Amino acid sequence: MIRVVLADDQTVVRAGFRALLDLTDDLVVVAEAADGAQAVELARTTRPDVVLMDIRMPRTDGLEATRRIVADPALDAVRVLVLTTYEADEYVFESLRAGAAGFLLKDIDPDDLRAAIRTVAAGRSLLAPAVTRRVIEEFTRLRAPGARARQRLDPLTDREREVLALVGRGLSNDEIGSRLIMSPLTAKTHVSRVMTKLGARDRAQLVVAAYETGLVRAGED
Repeated sequence: MIRVVLADDQTVVRAGFRALLDLTDDLVVVAEAADGAQAVELARTTRPDVVLMDIRMPRTDGLEATRRIVADPALDAVRVLVLTTYEADEYVFESLRAGAAGFLLKDIDPDDLRAAIRTVAAGRSLLAPAVTRRVIEEFTRLRAPGARARQRLDPLTDREREVLALVGRGLSNDEIGSRLIMSPLTAKTHVSRVMTKLGARDRAQLVVAAYETGLVRAGED
């Protein structure tokens, strides 16, 4: 069973998501939180696989709650999926920077919601390249990478920088392998090494890093 914590300040929203998940054999809601602080507390006490995290909540918002969960070594296995009403929400970008595995719009199709939870519970990022890139581009467009940002690339080999740039453009391991003439397994190995060297939690953070360091620029294909 995949264990889920629902975090949203609107009772009716939590009830709707719970009703959807309760109809699924492999998903179970173990707790509900009405704000970010409670979400962090419940993550620590219930150790769920996934937290569905609303952004705009009272007391402690979902952004700060995501930071706290990701920063807690004891919660390393807990994945955060951010819920938002607008795909252009500025906090979505900050949530990805903080370590969220991805984000969902609240009007998501029920089957897509279940699939998304299974995806992140399996340790993968929920990166819909078109939407995720659009969000990241919007909030990096006016931020020229500074020297400190570029220094993050220093530990990477030239090949690893190429791989990071392709991850930033939304390519899968298979597509990276095809582009760089290597096997998908070799591409996966390179991606893993880049994650380790940059201290990235998942591919979502690699996409952010690719833009923030200037390897990928807004509008590039």
